[in-house]
Amino acid sequence: MSARGKPLGSHLAALDGVRGLAIVMVLFVHFVGDLGPESALERLLVKASNYGLWGVDLFFVLSGFLITGILWDSKGDPRFFRNFYVRRTLRIFPLYYAVLTVLFGVLPLLPAIYPPDLADSARHQSWVWAYATNFYVALKEDWALPYVSHFWSLAVEEHFYLAWPWVVLVCSRTALLRVCSAAIVFSLCLRWGMALAGAGPIALQTVTPCRLDALCTGGLLAVAARPDGLDRMSRAARPVLVASGAGILLLSLWHATTGTLDVVTLPARPTLFAFFFGALIVLAITLDARAPLARFFRSRVMRFFGKYSYGLYVFHGIIAYGLQVKQHDAQWLSARLGSHLAAMGVQAVLGAAVSLLVAILSYELFEKHLLRLKDRFAAPGRAAAQPG
Repeated sequence: MSARGKPLGSHLAALDGVRGLAIVMVLFVHFVGDLGPESALERLLVKASNYGLWGVDLFFVLSGFLITGILWDSKGDPRFFRNFYVRRTLRIFPLYYAVLTVLFGVLPLLPAIYPPDLADSARHQSWVWAYATNFYVALKEDWALPYVSHFWSLAVEEHFYLAWPWVVLVCSRTALLRVCSAAIVFSLCLRWGMALAGAGPIALQTVTPCRLDALCTGGLLAVAARPDGLDRMSRAARPVLVASGAGILLLSLWHATTGTLDVVTLPARPTLFAFFFGALIVLAITLDARAPLARFFRSRVMRFFGKYSYGLYVFHGIIAYGLQVKQHDAQWLSARLGSHLAAMGVQAVLGAAVSLLVAILSYELFEKHLLRLKDRFAAPGRAAAQPG
């Protein structure tokens, strides 16, 4: 049970808000963090916006929490695998493959609007179709798939969805807690080993085993909360949030001021962020509804972004790359507005607004009709709303 008395297996509104926060953070990365600053203030804004990259880690922790909870609660269901895989397929594949069909099948037939850079991705599209974008960009050590390189995180999650049900099915509660703990340690040690061996930051960020600490932090919390551990976890959440936040700040300051031992400090930050976001999720679902943080996550605005987060993630990277290609338009806009900062703001808001509009249309006209089929594959007695 959650602290508010609602079963963990039911739809928890606060987690929609958590998902909303994650996508808003990611939007800042690509619509502000990727812009070219021309002043000290603009450089500060760009630097701060780039921390939105950690929104992907929040997605991972949340996915681990929700998916593990779904699987654990469904262990006695004779249709355990069928229900899970069909529901995930209905949520993820239709939009993903529809977008790829348009990018690689339809647009090449329309040379007047075909983006030249998309041809680079088209030559290597088999990686994207196979949910292996993360391995391709890791091998190249470059975001080498224009318009679709952000699909790397969808690949990581898909690999987790494919393998994790088998782990949950064969493990007892105690064994699964140990597996999650071991995976967190393994992921951290793997990043250290790869960094010491000379692997670049993109590989450390995108290779699936390197991201198990975030996914399995969520999984650990989901299992530990069942059947009645959530209240105990809520008491530990604040100290963990403060301690991990302090660790993140110290490591970031160390990197910014010294730049030494980066092969040790930088690979450690994702694990601290996983703990930080794990604690944040626990607080989101256990705090009294009147608490400011709880009100924030349950607000209509954050839940609105959470509802459309999947489409937003898929479309925003495509739109953001298109805006980068047309950076000269920002100079024209700067001249018109008399301020490069204002031009950055207009371009960022416009990009985010277009992404949101496309995501809403995609959901309302396409995705939600397929999502209704998910209810046929819900575990008996389980709400059909988790996860997005």
